[in-house]
Amino acid sequence: MSGKRPNILVTGTPGTGKSTLCQELANRLPSVTHVCVGEVAKANDYFDGWDEATQCHFLDEDRLLDDLEERLADGGCLVDYHSAELFPERWFQAVFVLRTENSLLYQRLKARNYAEAKVQQNVQCEIFQTLLEEARESYKPEIVHELQSNGPDDLEANIALIQDWLAKNGGL
Repeated sequence: MSGKRPNILVTGTPGTGKSTLCQELANRLPSVTHVCVGEVAKANDYFDGWDEATQCHFLDEDRLLDDLEERLADGGCLVDYHSAELFPERWFQAVFVLRTENSLLYQRLKARNYAEAKVQQNVQCEIFQTLLEEARESYKPEIVHELQSNGPDDLEANIALIQDWLAKNGGL
């Protein structure tokens, strides 16, 4: 890293609270920039087709990654995305994977009016720890941290934990 502030990836199944956690951290820590990958993709139309079954776009990964590489170059970014394997390992010094109890996750996704196929697919991902395993396979095990994200108490605990990590690793 040589002097630059660390970048952190916050990942997990849709509905686990990634955006809420990242927004709250960015509000409390002016030295951190929240980069919501979905918003970057949407704002720049980094899409390449549509999946009818899940009612979501296919991502143009090359264009997105080119954009993100520039945004993350100086460090100090808190990146919010549901996948870990998309990004080069060198981009992140810590990866936090949010996990949510299955029935709570189901309720959150239904409240978002997700298509039933998409709800089922995401709940199954959580049951099988797909995104946690993906993060463990994509990054050094010592930088991957599993965090529970079931409610406000977990949110506050996770904020404190990430703030502590940043303080110890030159991110503040």
